[in-house]
Amino acid sequence: MKRKEEGSRKHSKIRITLTIIAFLLLLSGLGLLLFPPISNGYGKYVANGIADNFDNRVKNIQNIKKGKTTGDKLSDSMNDSGIDYKKVDIDALYRDSALYNEKIRENQFSLLTSEMVFKKPALYLSKYGIYDGVYGYVSIPSIDLKVPIYLGVQNNHMSYGAVHLTYTSLPIGDKKSKCVLAGHTGYIGRIFFDNIRQLNAGDTIKVVNYWGTINYTVTGHSVIKPNEGSDLFINNDSAGIVLVTCIGNGEGGFDRYLVFGERK
Repeated sequence: MKRKEEGSRKHSKIRITLTIIAFLLLLSGLGLLLFPPISNGYGKYVANGIADNFDNRVKNIQNIKKGKTTGDKLSDSMNDSGIDYKKVDIDALYRDSALYNEKIRENQFSLLTSEMVFKKPALYLSKYGIYDGVYGYVSIPSIDLKVPIYLGVQNNHMSYGAVHLTYTSLPIGDKKSKCVLAGHTGYIGRIFFDNIRQLNAGDTIKVVNYWGTINYTVTGHSVIKPNEGSDLFINNDSAGIVLVTCIGNGEGGFDRYLVFGERK
């Protein structure tokens, strides 16, 4: 009897252990299935929140410049990302952005081919009272994309939006310019530039900055090798934009998928 009881207890413990293992495996499987949509939802929530907050930021800065108040306490005090609206100098930022673009037009080829250091931002926004690195945001209604634009290619920036490639034009819409924005594809379950391959000629790309909205029309696309950069160069008198992301090359590596747009 004792042996039977001991055997029964052992079998019971084994069944409980197997049940626990099966339950943990089920949870693990559900986690793998649920992680991408949850991660994407969170990433989209954060990116959209930053973009929406940017609109509010610009509104408050403009109101302060005009000597107006909105009744919002944030207009008169420290607010999002520790930014004091009264100390944000968007006039100086625009002036320096225009000067930067002029410099790019003069010697972009030598800068791109000799240095290729994209991590260094085109401008340090903290100089103008902006401490979160947000220059604006890009919105593409046809693919439900809305993400902030950061200056300089850094991992913490690319985790939550698009980045401006240094030594390409800043997106202020001036003539003879080409702004290049890069974004992840298939990044930890989040959708950033995954869907730019669905864009067609005629679709609209909107860039919102501190001075207004620039509307671009998609004109085409191209696939290039990582070491090819001629499509990033300014080559005409129009204001252009290029969206860049990675795409598999079928050999275990990655090429670059480019979408081109021209200002309307």
